[in-house]
Amino acid sequence: MKYGLCNLSIVPLRLEASEASEMVTQVLYGETFKILEERKKWSRIRLHFDNYEGWIDNKQFVFTSEEDHQELLTKTPKLVSDLVGMLTTEENQLLALPMGCNVAAAPYLNHIAEGAFVSKKFPKQHIIQTALLYMNAPYLWGGKTPFGIDCSGFTQMCYKMNGYKLLRDASQQATQGEPLSFIEESEPGDLAFFDNAEGNIIHVGIIMEDNYIIHAHGKVRIDRLDHTGIFNYEKRQHTHKLRVIKRVV
Repeated sequence: MKYGLCNLSIVPLRLEASEASEMVTQVLYGETFKILEERKKWSRIRLHFDNYEGWIDNKQFVFTSEEDHQELLTKTPKLVSDLVGMLTTEENQLLALPMGCNVAAAPYLNHIAEGAFVSKKFPKQHIIQTALLYMNAPYLWGGKTPFGIDCSGFTQMCYKMNGYKLLRDASQQATQGEPLSFIEESEPGDLAFFDNAEGNIIHVGIIMEDNYIIHAHGKVRIDRLDHTGIFNYEKRQHTHKLRVIKRVV
C-alpha cells in the first residue's frame, strides 16, 4: 500500500481524474492520505483526517512509505493559526500557507515553517473566536481556507483548529454529537443543520450567543437564528430551514 503527503499549500481533490472535474474538497499542506488507486497522472486517495476520498494530481503531492506514513501520524498537529503563514523550502523558496495547514511534517520535507501555530485542544467557546477569523471569506464549493470555503469546510476547520474532529460534509457532520430539542438549550460552538424541500441536510453553521449564527453563505457571515431557520436581514427573509441542532463538544 502506498501513502502520500501534501507538500503544497492548497491542492484540489476532485470527483473524477480530470482537471475539469468538480472539486469536492481541498488537501492542505501537511495532510496525509492513503493511495487507493494510482494512474499515470492521477491517484485516488483517502484522507487520513476525515476519510474523504477523491482524485489528486500526482504532481501535487509526494509519495511516502508506510513506515514514514505511520511516523507522521504520531506527530502532534501543528496548525498555522495566522490567516497566512510562511515556510522556506529545501530550495530556499517561500511557500505561503493558509490557516489550518499542518506544519508538523515540515521537517520531513526539509521545510522550515515560520509564524504562529496551535497544537492543543481549546475550550468549546474558543471555536467562535476561530470562526470570526474567517469572516467575509468567499464561499467556494469544496473550499477549506480563508480564501474560499464552503459551509461544512468552515465548520470542520473551526473545530479542527481547536482540537476537535468533524467529518467533511454537512450531512456527515449531522451524524455526530447529540441532538438538542430547542435553540435555548444550545451553547456557542454547537452546530445547527438545515435541510432542503426533500429533507436532505444541505447546510450547517456554528451557533453564537443571543440567537446568532455564523456560517458560509455567499461569504462567511453572521445572521439571526430562530426556530424556523436562518433569517437574513439583507434579504429580509429566511434563507435556510432549520432541521436539527447538535452538540458535538
